[in-house]
Amino acid sequence: MIPLNQNLNSLTRSAIRVYTNLAKATPGCVMLTIGEPDFDTPEEIKAAAVSALAGGQTHYAPNQGTEALRKAVADFETRRGNAVTSDQVLITVGACQALFTALLGILNPGEELIVPTPGFVLYETIAAIAGAKTVPLDLSKTGFQIDEKALNDAITPKTKAIILNSPCNPTGAVFSEESLGAVKRAVLGKPIFVISDNVYNRLSYCGACPDLSLDPDLKDQLILCQSFSKPYAMTGWRIGYLTCPDYVMDRLLLLSAATITAVPTFLQDAAVTALETDTEPMRRVYEQRRNYVCRRLREMGLSFPEPMGAFYVFPSIEKFGLSSAEFCTRMIKEAKVAAVPGSCFGSEGYIRLSYCCSDETLRIGLDRMADFLKTLG
Repeated sequence: MIPLNQNLNSLTRSAIRVYTNLAKATPGCVMLTIGEPDFDTPEEIKAAAVSALAGGQTHYAPNQGTEALRKAVADFETRRGNAVTSDQVLITVGACQALFTALLGILNPGEELIVPTPGFVLYETIAAIAGAKTVPLDLSKTGFQIDEKALNDAITPKTKAIILNSPCNPTGAVFSEESLGAVKRAVLGKPIFVISDNVYNRLSYCGACPDLSLDPDLKDQLILCQSFSKPYAMTGWRIGYLTCPDYVMDRLLLLSAATITAVPTFLQDAAVTALETDTEPMRRVYEQRRNYVCRRLREMGLSFPEPMGAFYVFPSIEKFGLSSAEFCTRMIKEAKVAAVPGSCFGSEGYIRLSYCCSDETLRIGLDRMADFLKTLG
């Protein structure tokens, strides 16, 4: 066999997909694994895509994205306080490609990426592809907030970036002003990037989230990654964007163009409409589901950080004496309800439940989970 890129040797299949596939192979299993809205994309967004196709929008878009969408994104971001120009916007294939472009574009082999954990597994995967090292910053002992001393201890001469995801996947936690202040003090004026993964930013239950992408002092050090998938129920469309300083865009644009050429033109017309669409009704439904799930988990005697955004809850299962993988495997096989092990996110002793599914699905799944816990004593 011919050797491949050695940086790929450490990659493994996402546990989210592994446990989702195990659930699919289990007849009647309730899946609380995937973070995918159960809503259809709003009709006006779909209509905009159909209109764009009918109007002949079937040719290459510019590598950076259409001027119309980049301007709409720049206006949207500027209104919320992240003042950028359309030249500082790159349209991507979802937030995943935005993250891939950002991290691969800044990380050199041997450099370090600080990742608060529990955190999204993709960060470590991309760092490995770049030949960089992931440095976990454990938040599970500090109320899922950033401890300033622990952060400063994690920074070395090799540190290139810290990535922030707030509201967080998998906990739903929102970083406080104190946490973000610690990050700012640690990196300001140093050759360290802040990557702001804002994909759940519009799904907050506590008002506007504190957000370093709005801090003008960090403008030259900050890259924002965003997606249309979660707030607009557009997971299958695969469209997102990043914003960054001009000197960073000069290189990231070339990397993105070499990777995807451009995002499909007609999808970008629809994304302009998405930015004009009110997502508040969907957010309210998620909040109602959050309240229901939290109540049910408390009745089961489980502890968890209160989700202040996104659509996940991260209960501790440590008291049952099982690894999170063993717990989730048994719950699928014995109770026909699926969750994701906390080990997938760098935190053993927890599981992640997604509540972006129907009320009836949640009721059945949580009823089964309650019965399963009784068998564990």
